Amino acid sequence: MSEPIVVAIVNTNPDLVRLLRVNLESAGYIVIVIHIEDIKTAAGDVEAIIVRHNPRVIIYDIVPPYDVNWRFFDHLRCTEAFEGRHFVLTTVNISQVQRIVGKDSVVYEVVGEASDIQQVVRAVKEATRARSTR
Repeated sequence: MSEPIVVAIVNTNPDLVRLLRVNLESAGYIVIVIHIEDIKTAAGDVEAIIVRHNPRVIIYDIVPPYDVNWRFFDHLRCTEAFEGRHFVLTTVNISQVQRIVGKDSVVYEVVGEASDIQQVVRAVKEATRARSTR
């Protein structure tokens, strides 16, 4: 029997986190939740959490102000603990995020519709089959 795949959700919206968590757990994943503000304020040792739980995929939500939070995400994914992990990027306003990051990055708009959530679950499934990004 293979080891269960861990997925981390980095998001600040409790309703979306709950929807994502329930759907991902139903798909057979182990889910951990990390709040973006905890990362920024060093409220918890996020690197230790990432190393301990070893998520293969991180669902990361880009929130306003989009330019600042995109730069923070870009910095974070280059840190040692986050290297080699797959990211599924989400936002509530895709047009604003694409204005900042361009259309080359795949970003999923999630506003709480069942189709939004299923699209993210499919992206996670694809990411778990992909080879390491680094």
